[in-house]
This record gives sequence, C-alpha cells and structure tokens, in this order.
Amino acid sequence: MEKMVHVFLMGKQYEVPENLTIMGALEYAGYQLVRGCGCRNGFCGACATIYRIKGERELKACLACQTKVEENMYVATLPFFPLVKEVYNIEEIRPTEQIMMQLYPEIYSCIGCNACTKACTQGLDVMQYIAYAQRGEYEKCAEESFDCVMCGVCSSRCPAGISHPQVALLARRLNGKYLAPKSAHLENRVQEIKDGKFIDLIQALMQKPIEEIKELYNTREIEK
Repeated sequence: MEKMVHVFLMGKQYEVPENLTIMGALEYAGYQLVRGCGCRNGFCGACATIYRIKGERELKACLACQTKVEENMYVATLPFFPLVKEVYNIEEIRPTEQIMMQLYPEIYSCIGCNACTKACTQGLDVMQYIAYAQRGEYEKCAEESFDCVMCGVCSSRCPAGISHPQVALLARRLNGKYLAPKSAHLENRVQEIKDGKFIDLIQALMQKPIEEIKELYNTREIEK
C-alpha cells in the first residue's frame, strides 16, 4: 500500500500518497485545477505556491508541479505573484542604462539581501542578473536569466519590490534585438516560411496518421 501523508490544502486536512507533487495532491483531494496548472513540467512558472511545514516558522515558495508533498505541509496558492510589467515598444527603446532606470528604477533600490536568489525555483543567481541590469550589461543579464520561467517567486520575497523576471525579460529582448549577432540561417528560414515554401509539406504531414508522424519525428535528421 502507498504510504500516506497528512497535508493541509486551503485550510482543510487531507491524506494523500507521499509520492505526489503538490499539484497531484490537489487533484487527488478533488480540486479541479483550471488556472495555475500550465505545463505541469516546471517550464511555464504558472503554479507558484507557498507552503510551510507544521512546527517550522519559515514560509517557503515553490512550483507545485515540481515539489513533493511532506507530512504536515500547509499549502496555499495565490492567483499571481507580485510582478509589475511596464509597457514599452521594443522598436523605440535602445539598450542604454537609462532605459532600465526609466522603466524599472526600483532595481537601484536593491539592498543585496539575496532573498531573490534563495527563493528562485530554477536555482538562478537572480541578484547577480539584477546587478548586470543595473550596470546596463544586458548580454550578461540575458545569459544569467535565460532559464527564468517567470513564476515571480523571487519578487514575492523582495523587500525592494523589484519585478525581477520582467527586468530579465527586458534585458533578453534588448539583447536579442540589438546586441546578439544576427543569424543569417534563421533569417533565411523565416523568409522561406513567409514565402510559403513549407505549406505543401505541412499539409501533407497533417494528412498522415499519428503513428507515422511519430516515426518521422523519431528518425528525423538532426542538424549539428
């Protein structure tokens, strides 16, 4: 028989198998997840969740799809974590230090507590990429924040109210638009798509049975 653990979901106690994730435990307990469930594999950041263990004072944050339940775990979900997204036109801004100061001035209020890094569900050095953003080093900020899933857990622990994922997203957009080397191969492929070169191929694929499509995918030639 499966070992069961006691968890508290939205204030109610349940017994659930210990091998379940928090998301799995919610569904096991009868909750229908229509929001905040996303990809279920830790890539979308939609299931940011807070919890604590009975007898411990520390409030922890995690992704519900990645975190296993524990005995006497108290779980609560929030509709969103505190992120502020400023509106801008990427065609009109430039990768200057002033643009970050204009859009996200709160990053210069960082007190270096490192709570953002400690909270990150992806193990990123969040405080470091904010430091890069402060200095206008957008290439480094983009690289350091590349695996961010925009869950917002880092911002939930920030005393300065920084929207770290949005700062990182701006840095990656600036880097991709203005700083990173252009790929002629990619530009050619995009033009081929616009010219309709692959329409017949796509339509032919859509007519094939699913098993044949799987076989084509599994035996495809992968460009090195």
